Amino acid sequence: MVKRETPNAALGRRVNFSVESIDIRLIRIFMTVVEAGGMTAAQGELNLALSTVSEKISSLEKRFGVRLCRRGRTGFALTEAGEQFYQECERLVSALDQFGQRTMALGSRMPRNFTLGLVDNMISYPNNGVSGAIADFADRAPEVHLKLVTLNPSELLSEVLARRVDMVVGSFPKVALGLDYIDLYDEQHNFYCAEGHPLFDVSDAEIGIETIRDHRIISRGYWGSRDTRIFAISAPHATVVDMEAEAHLILSARYLGYLPDHMAENLSHTVRLRAIRPDLFSYKARFQIALRPNWERHPATKLMVERLRARLAA
Repeated sequence: MVKRETPNAALGRRVNFSVESIDIRLIRIFMTVVEAGGMTAAQGELNLALSTVSEKISSLEKRFGVRLCRRGRTGFALTEAGEQFYQECERLVSALDQFGQRTMALGSRMPRNFTLGLVDNMISYPNNGVSGAIADFADRAPEVHLKLVTLNPSELLSEVLARRVDMVVGSFPKVALGLDYIDLYDEQHNFYCAEGHPLFDVSDAEIGIETIRDHRIISRGYWGSRDTRIFAISAPHATVVDMEAEAHLILSARYLGYLPDHMAENLSHTVRLRAIRPDLFSYKARFQIALRPNWERHPATKLMVERLRARLAA
């Protein structure tokens, strides 16, 4: 909950402006900061540096001509004007959403374009249900231009929140507020090393958390410290933004890290890999569809959800 403070002095003379002159992205960034309770808390959701978030808020304040919030050592707080501005932002965004829903529903026609976001390396998942779902979609909506983008989980959520992507599929370590999530399946992950690594020929009985700490450990940047927390290390020895990059490091036989089992199986055709202590380090990643509310009203989105669920749902 964001605390309220008394109005601040205006940054400058108020200016007249129309809705068209306001950068909607700035408004969405401001709303995310308010809903997260501050700029630091909103960094991960926005996938922006703290300095960039601060610059965006300052830019919005300059456009509006009044201080919207106070930030600093005392914490984040909305001014009275900021609270009123946030309420107006909610009304504006709601109106834009309703406009999009109503226009898309006219005649229940398919849109001209549809963008689907995926995490990397889903292609090696058994049975490759995504390809089948795309085939179904193309057969039922041949007039729609389909665009696919591959990003890490945090970027995917940011893209769908910013309306640059219609829906996304992945395993999301952090939940973004304001989206609907539909469960698909669980993906098995293990902690791997490659042949040539000092631990490759060491039995599991001789390996514990302290043993792992003596070796280079990979962290996935979009997971924060979640995948290295069990090892209680001050910092990872390498950081990646996708699973292919993690695989390169593991295959170097100098690093330890997580891989989905289906990806490790494919890589094992060229380089021997070994899952370390599955009893201690393995986990299942829940894969989901993430998309904006009221998706049922959008014919293309509804069709893609139906086909993905039919092909991938466990």
